[in-house]
Amino acid sequence: MKIREVLAEKRPTLSFEVFPPKKEEQFASVEGAAMEIAALRPDFMSVTYGAGGGTSRYTAQLSADLQQQCGVPALAHLTCVTSTRDRVREVLKDLKEKGIENVLALRGDIPEDGKTENEYRYAAELVREIRAFDETICIGAACYPEGHVESASQTEDLKHLKEKIDVGVDFVTTQMFFDNNRFFHFLYRLRDMGVTTPVIAGIMPITNVSMMKRVRSLSGATLPRRFTSLLDRFADKPAAMEQAGILYATEQIVDLIANDVNGIHIYTMNKPHVAKRIQEEISLLL
Repeated sequence: MKIREVLAEKRPTLSFEVFPPKKEEQFASVEGAAMEIAALRPDFMSVTYGAGGGTSRYTAQLSADLQQQCGVPALAHLTCVTSTRDRVREVLKDLKEKGIENVLALRGDIPEDGKTENEYRYAAELVREIRAFDETICIGAACYPEGHVESASQTEDLKHLKEKIDVGVDFVTTQMFFDNNRFFHFLYRLRDMGVTTPVIAGIMPITNVSMMKRVRSLSGATLPRRFTSLLDRFADKPAAMEQAGILYATEQIVDLIANDVNGIHIYTMNKPHVAKRIQEEISLLL
């Protein structure tokens, strides 16, 4: 099922993200965790694509298994900055053969060595490539409520987002954020530009301090005082930190749904118990 059809139902939806393994010997354990999460019957699940396309084979296989074995629509990530056009078409062909109808089109991170293939510079170019390959594919894209860390301003970032949407994006999913007011401001500006494309809110439950340090370096997300208080209070108490992080994320979700934000996407970090706890807490809201 195409995700745009799910979102068109205009009801609260819950989806989860998982990531494939980097090595073949890890596939069974990662797939097991993904299957546990799929057993929660989310509206769809997304499967990430490693830097440089290093996990592309596992991305396609895990996506196919989720659909075929669990009946959960899969959203396969696809990055382009380190890929050639021929490689992108190979991946798209593989996804199509496996019955994957949904693709999240991403530029991808620039490798530490700065090496790219120079055939793509922006995600909008990948969106065009996917549309040319198969116009029926449901295409998602990423967005940043506080602006991409490489953008000079949020205004510039919104301009680039609209460019992606205008060339064929069906929905967008946000990078993680921890202050709902930042998200609401972003959504207001986007709608003020005339963009009516569905926006799915990406929420990451921070369950340990090391995760928080990595998140901040990647997303640049603002941390409200009430959130940093959790880190200060429970940093040295792992079980309490996990519980506090799950509860904080749950409170975010309740507030979003109460304010008519229907799409909720959880960055699970391949932790079934975290996904299950959040789903249980908001089950009557869905």
